[in-house]
Amino acid sequence: MTEVIGRRERKKAQTRQALADAALALFLERGFDEVGVKEVADAADVSVTTLFKYFPSKEALLFDQEADIEAALVNAVRGRPPGRSIVDALREHILRDVSDGGPDDEFLALIESTPGLRDYARRMWMRHETALARAIAEESGAPEDDVSCAALARFALASRELITGHENPRAAAEEIFGRLARGWRPAS
Repeated sequence: MTEVIGRRERKKAQTRQALADAALALFLERGFDEVGVKEVADAADVSVTTLFKYFPSKEALLFDQEADIEAALVNAVRGRPPGRSIVDALREHILRDVSDGGPDDEFLALIESTPGLRDYARRMWMRHETALARAIAEESGAPEDDVSCAALARFALASRELITGHENPRAAAEEIFGRLARGWRPAS
């Protein structure tokens, strides 16, 4: 059955998207620190009060798909094909995020060149730890608060930064997650 989205919900989604699009265009053009929230609101033809109803902070304007990111992470674990390990599913998901459907180079350059955005992105990504740990525990048959499942979630999420920063992301992901799958042993 197809879900019917009402006019009000469509308008809200359009406003949210207009704000995110305006923010990205202005930030890429002039730099994050050089653009004020009033300029973003004006560009989207809304008030600053409306902007903050949709986004809790200036930084959040660039990270408008946080719920989708968490859902995709959880689905990478729960929706993996039969026979694929959780570690392999997480490696492939992170590689897809970084190379195929992830942010473009201009967006990443903006994030990396702005300390506040870099920190916000790191914190945002790590906020998915609890949901991912629960999915891993559920799929492993472990208790919801299993520390090894929490450790795997944290490791997978934190490894993304190393992978994206590496000159060869695929090789980095293969090495990082390969060692995890084999068990940690120092290189001989």
